[in-house]
Amino acid sequence: MVNKIPRVPVREQDPKVRAHNFEEVSYGYNREEAMLEASRCLNCKKPLCVTGCPVNIQIPDFISHVAEGDFDAAAAVIAKDSSLPAVCGRVCPQETQCEGKCILGIKGEPVAIGKLERFVADYQYSKKESATMPEIAPPNGHKVAVIGSGPAGLACASDLAKWGYKVHVFEALHKAGGVLVYGIPEFRLPKDKVLQKEIDEVTKLGVTIETDVIIGRTTDLDFLIDKEGYEAVFVGTGAGLPRFMNIPGENLNGVFSANEFLTRNNLMKAFDPEYMTPIRAGKKACIVGGGNVAMDAARTALRLGADSTIVYRRSEEELPARKEEVHHAKEEGIHFELLTNPVEILGDENGCVKGMKCIRMRLCEPDESGRCRPVEIPGSEFVIDCDTVIMSIGTSPNPLIATTTRGLESNKRGCIVADEHGATTREEIFAGGDAVTGAATVILAMGAGRKAAKAIDEYIKSK
Repeated sequence: MVNKIPRVPVREQDPKVRAHNFEEVSYGYNREEAMLEASRCLNCKKPLCVTGCPVNIQIPDFISHVAEGDFDAAAAVIAKDSSLPAVCGRVCPQETQCEGKCILGIKGEPVAIGKLERFVADYQYSKKESATMPEIAPPNGHKVAVIGSGPAGLACASDLAKWGYKVHVFEALHKAGGVLVYGIPEFRLPKDKVLQKEIDEVTKLGVTIETDVIIGRTTDLDFLIDKEGYEAVFVGTGAGLPRFMNIPGENLNGVFSANEFLTRNNLMKAFDPEYMTPIRAGKKACIVGGGNVAMDAARTALRLGADSTIVYRRSEEELPARKEEVHHAKEEGIHFELLTNPVEILGDENGCVKGMKCIRMRLCEPDESGRCRPVEIPGSEFVIDCDTVIMSIGTSPNPLIATTTRGLESNKRGCIVADEHGATTREEIFAGGDAVTGAATVILAMGAGRKAAKAIDEYIKSK
């Protein structure tokens, strides 16, 4: 029997207010709202939502506990498979993963799985005592190094620590978290209130995180293996190398990659006047791209005082960003120039951006990505007035580790070559997440980290 209870809406900041601050947009569920939403779950005998989750959280189990008001039990279920529930509940694309498989979504709205996961995690962190701790095996005497403290590295480190391994995480930046700390804005993922608490839970498992260590410069993988005695290494360094369009004017003052722009604002806290971190949003900013990073950059620029416009070469239907992020951007006043592609960035006599020349596009048959291929419309060029251009057209892995480690192969896109279990071309080195796939999602990176942890465990035991 189909549940007739409508999906419980989530309370949010007023768009006109939040467009001028960096406080979290969504307030999340309260106790009563969470229990009501959880009561919508049908507890399917074959829960497709679990298969849609890259880390296979036992979703009906934790939701049934929420419906009963036993939030501690719900947290314990989630903790078996996820070390970052408060993060995933906020930033995962649930609509295409767990919620996308929900039976209720066929004729109505799916259960708000992500919002319930966030509620459970926030409930745990609001308590005075520590969040629910999973079982930890006794130390087994084996050492594993994890390179990168993003979602892939943290997931891998967590599982290995639970199984008794001594895990040391090496992070190149001055704060742990990877893309979670440098790429995602405060208004989507609060750093101190949420992210740092989840990282603290990982260290409570016995994981050591060392920052300001650039593998390939400060030290290298061969040294860690040959001299430091690490029996295996997991590489989860993400994809932080920005791409550009290679069009005229990209070297003008006022052109940035979204990666640099967001890193200055998020990791280096440029939004906080006390930090005095230089950042430029300008009066009119054009953000080129249509993914979640483009939405983050546009909404950040807006909050820093710029009139922000998304420029994307396909239509709204093809926007790769989450529907929720597009909806929030529109609510806040972000403009959209769709079926539009930049051909040149225009500068003034001082070498600063004064506009962007674009051309209108039309969609033809699907390309190799499965999306409709955009084609230029001759004679449709026009200029958008702007003083800042932020390029958000994708990123690729930094080649530093691949080029400084003997026997470690990468492909033509700069991604480390690894199989579905994370095994690379060198037996003691494993890799996963964006370093292998290119830029993807947080939860997919976590799934890759967990698979690699299992493969590392099997590899060391086989020795």
